[in-house]
Amino acid sequence: MPEKEPFKVAVPARVLTDLRARLRKTRWAEDFGNEQWAYGTNSTALKGLVDYWLNGFDWRRQEREMNRYPHYRATIDGIPIHFIHQPGKGPRPIPIVLSHGWPWTFWDLHKLIGPLSDPAAFGASPDDAFDVVVPSLPGYGFSTPLTATGINYWRTADLWVTLMREVLGYDRFAAQGGDWGAMVSAQLGHKYPQHMIGIHVTMVGPLSLTGMRPKPEEYGPEEAGWFERTAHFFEAESGYFHLQTTKPQTLAYALNDSPVGLCSWIVEKRRTWSDCDGRVERRFTRDDLLTTVTLYWVTQSFGTSARYYYEAVHNPWQPSHDGEKLITAPMAVAVFPREVILMPRRWVERMYNLQRWTVFQSGGHFAPMEEPQALIEDIRTFFRTLR
Repeated sequence: MPEKEPFKVAVPARVLTDLRARLRKTRWAEDFGNEQWAYGTNSTALKGLVDYWLNGFDWRRQEREMNRYPHYRATIDGIPIHFIHQPGKGPRPIPIVLSHGWPWTFWDLHKLIGPLSDPAAFGASPDDAFDVVVPSLPGYGFSTPLTATGINYWRTADLWVTLMREVLGYDRFAAQGGDWGAMVSAQLGHKYPQHMIGIHVTMVGPLSLTGMRPKPEEYGPEEAGWFERTAHFFEAESGYFHLQTTKPQTLAYALNDSPVGLCSWIVEKRRTWSDCDGRVERRFTRDDLLTTVTLYWVTQSFGTSARYYYEAVHNPWQPSHDGEKLITAPMAVAVFPREVILMPRRWVERMYNLQRWTVFQSGGHFAPMEEPQALIEDIRTFFRTLR
């Protein structure tokens, strides 16, 4: 049985010294006619962020914030897995695993940990408490180094079952996630319904990843514009996806060597995919943005995080059963209007055991950071019926 070991976030000083030296020696690319980010990351915005990275950002303060929570590592099927495990404070906490996506890290879920684990401290009922588990996906952040091939979202679901049941001792548990984390949670609901209390996601799509997209007529009148937004994402915003599903290692050399390149790659997605109207700091502080980028940098995990895409496409998902509903575990979907992929409710109801469907007025792809309170309330409400 895998065992957990305590873990502390403590990046060696030499790594931070090297980072600062590389930032100072940046050879900047020329940028012109790009005030609206039409060609990609705008140089003025990027230079301002890098200046703050050098002269204002305090990584050690971020470490102290992270270390307020209990961190652990465990080796599962030969894969190193880092996770936070925050026990709940309430009469009957239920275990929940929160899964992040790309270009996220486990820390994108930190605003959920306290309110879900200790609701009374945040003005809510202790009856809604959860035992909160927040892992880093394999090959991301401190779930490194990843040296095995074939690790993708459906393999991650297998790892999470071992983590929750064998390492932490929970017979049944809940799952929540967005982006890749939504795919992991969906696979848990598909393959392991007997172990699932329920699943809650902020993005939904075909478990096969490359399955048929809904047609325009499948969208209801209250979903006007959703088909067009989803089509626009696949047509105009999916270049990163094609690169990371085909040649991730080629890109890895560049972004493992250049912190500014890494920052540009990640921050552009934060701006484009969030509900920020082109002003990324409306949704993320500079500290938020740079904590994410620094986590990728200090763990040298961009390459394996990008390979997660390759492994999903080159190790295709196969169904575990041929039931009418692909997901039989109770499922809730929280729809944020600036999400990159918006599926129609009738499609979801046809494929999955949908029990709750909530459409919010604002928020985008990074809901746990953009609209944490709305997400927390939706999670509480859904699982209140399943306790």
